[in-house]
Amino acid sequence: MAILVDAAGAILEQILDDTYNTWHDGLTRPAYGRRYAAQAATPWGRAHLHRLALVEGDEVLASAKLYAFDAVLDGRPVTVAGIGAVFTAPVSRGRGVARDLVERLLERAAAGGADLALLFSEIGPDYYARLGFDAMAMADRQLRVTESTRYGAPATMVRGGDDRDLADIVSMGRARAEPYRFHLNRDRDLVHFAIASKRLRAGLGLSGARAVHFFIAEEGASAAAYVVISVSGNRWTLEEAGDRDPSGARVGAILQALIAREPAEKRPSIKAWLPEGFLPPQVTVIGEKPSAEVMMVRALTPAGVSVRALREEELVYWHGDVF
Repeated sequence: MAILVDAAGAILEQILDDTYNTWHDGLTRPAYGRRYAAQAATPWGRAHLHRLALVEGDEVLASAKLYAFDAVLDGRPVTVAGIGAVFTAPVSRGRGVARDLVERLLERAAAGGADLALLFSEIGPDYYARLGFDAMAMADRQLRVTESTRYGAPATMVRGGDDRDLADIVSMGRARAEPYRFHLNRDRDLVHFAIASKRLRAGLGLSGARAVHFFIAEEGASAAAYVVISVSGNRWTLEEAGDRDPSGARVGAILQALIAREPAEKRPSIKAWLPEGFLPPQVTVIGEKPSAEVMMVRALTPAGVSVRALREEELVYWHGDVF
């Protein structure tokens, strides 16, 4: 009979071996393992990230990551079980083990107090819809940054971000998210985890293949705005951003400053998930399409039922928090 166990030791190594070809993201196999170990060792990861396996004897049938997020839904605190990296061993496919694994994860999460489950499907919505999940459409928006006619950087104090800025980032995020029906409660440890995850992917990869920009617009001695951007070639993904100014003008100024650093370079293609109403005045949306990462939710308690009626404009979810 199959049992659900925490993945560690030889079981974890087998899972990493099996999943490497699917999710290596350009890393070598040793680097792929180091990235997961480093994520799990962060303060947030130690408390909120677990990898579990469905095993029968010595055989790993399927595995997944289980995250625990604090969130707000319709003004009430809720707990969210995030399910990621669902993988069925090739020899076990066609036997319903992935469904069995997901249902056991949901039972475990509900028993631990989770009000709803959240996942991001890379295979479209149909499979998880059959497991009771509802899709919430999210759009990848293509952005253009307006440059000064003088082709110089704006007069904004911009510096690299670091841990001293996390408290200001949390404060900006809470103020921005408060009017929306659903958002994660992004405390200091979760913000650190999200940024560290992107830095690990870039730092452990091939030299020059990726970079992460974490920049702050400073006012006095504190952060007044920030951006986190993943860079791959000429493609930028705005992972998250924040601004004390409701207009987002400082975020726009940071983007202008980053582009102005390399005036001879081709302008980047910029992709982002943006909360409704957040568009810096220096930024124009030039196109959008449904995201390939389909956000899907399932209520686990009565407190989570209203999540099924959410529309994209009623939630704040940054691309950097996709798991």
